[in-house]
Amino acid sequence: MELKNLEIIKIGELKTFKNDFTILEFVAKDDSSQYPQEIQFQCVKDKAENFLKYNKVGQRVDIDFNINGRSWLKEGESEDNRRWFNSLDAWKVTKSNNTETALSQAAAVIDAAFEPAGDLNKDVSDDGLPF
Repeated sequence: MELKNLEIIKIGELKTFKNDFTILEFVAKDDSSQYPQEIQFQCVKDKAENFLKYNKVGQRVDIDFNINGRSWLKEGESEDNRRWFNSLDAWKVTKSNNTETALSQAAAVIDAAFEPAGDLNKDVSDDGLPF
């Protein structure tokens, strides 16, 4: 999957686990709709180090990612207690060329919020109200 023109708003610390497995979590804001979304992604192994090398907070990026899901059940518990977890694994993050698109999308949201309610030249007395 791919999301375009997101703003990086937070970059976590690089975490290293046994067997030199590394992971980095970051949050990007998708403001392409009326209700902006803040989405957490993760990069693993060499992609995590490259992400840190080439990206910073405030930068606009395009993100290619996979959705991964898994379940977990504590030993001895019933199947009713199974839990599911999802992660968004970013495998390609590039600088966005759509800064103009973001500005026009933001302008469209503002325009929609301030559309006129109707004909402002309409005679108010036409509605039959006494005032």
